[in-house]
Amino acid sequence: MFVPLFLVTYVHRCKLIHQRGMDMNQIKEFLKKKDVIVSAHRYGIDAMSAMAQGLFASLLIGTIIKTLGQQIGLDFLVTAGTYASAIAGPTMAASIGYALHAPQLVLFSLIGVGGAANELGGAGGPLAVYLIAIVACEIGKLVSKETKIDILVTPAVTILVGVGLSVVFAPSIGAVASSIGNLIMWATELQPFLMGIVVSVLVGIALTLPISSAAICAALGLTGLAGGAAVAGCCAQMIGFACMSYKENGIGGLVSQGLGTSMLQMPNILRNPKIWLPPIITSAITGPLSTCVFHLEMNGPAVSSGMGTCGLVGQIGVYTGWLNDGIAINGFHWIGLVLISFVLPAILSTLICVYMKKKSWIKDGDLKLD
Repeated sequence: MFVPLFLVTYVHRCKLIHQRGMDMNQIKEFLKKKDVIVSAHRYGIDAMSAMAQGLFASLLIGTIIKTLGQQIGLDFLVTAGTYASAIAGPTMAASIGYALHAPQLVLFSLIGVGGAANELGGAGGPLAVYLIAIVACEIGKLVSKETKIDILVTPAVTILVGVGLSVVFAPSIGAVASSIGNLIMWATELQPFLMGIVVSVLVGIALTLPISSAAICAALGLTGLAGGAAVAGCCAQMIGFACMSYKENGIGGLVSQGLGTSMLQMPNILRNPKIWLPPIITSAITGPLSTCVFHLEMNGPAVSSGMGTCGLVGQIGVYTGWLNDGIAINGFHWIGLVLISFVLPAILSTLICVYMKKKSWIKDGDLKLD
């Protein structure tokens, strides 16, 4: 009933547009009024970063809480973590809607859309949620408050569009994402040295760029040796920038970058791209060490592969994977995790930075945070 009513309204509007000769400027004004901004920044940065936060607030933190509960024998924590992990799809979709400035009815309707996309997308559910939630949200925004029965039309359109797209496209999106992730993991198993470098460098770069490495790893389901290499690359960026910029930024910069995000250095990278070389070179070293020497695997949540030392999520994910695989944890495991995550990034990035300063490629103040 509601969708036909919306279609009648839409057709009537189209006739008016045709009769009045609405030009592109008027269409742009309408889109602007609805806050529908088609841009790489809005969809590639804002929406993806929000999706990563949604993953963190559901699957990731749920897994951490559940693991803690299992370790200390507290059933309440296990139950709480299980519930939090179960709503990853709805949380991601709602987070994306929030980033796209969705009106309340659209935002709340995206919860059902996220659940459908994540479930039907299978292993590639996060990518399905990301793509479908954006489309459903923008269409929902276009119809929002355009009829006198908005409370019925807006959620109906948003849900039907989102769930319809999920039914038609989510399985295929999930299959493609899963296949790419499996290909990367298979290649890493086959060529651990080369792929250790490639995965570590690329995921590390993604972490520092204003996009979400966590969302990328989650969308591709990146675990195993490839996940371990991704952790190495992220740690090289975060710990590397934190330590090599300690002189300029002190303890505050050490903590904000080492346990927060190396993205804080992006303005400085734009001013002098050479400051990015020490962490990148470091990731090219620690990546293959992770895959070939320490055989560091991420078999916890895939999203943890792209988190590095942010809140120690990457390390907790590796530890969770050990538990899931029933590994008899020994000193070698811990030595590898500590070296790859903290010690080598700190030492290598700092030494490379000192060398580059002697060559005047990096100058004092280049790493100063605003």
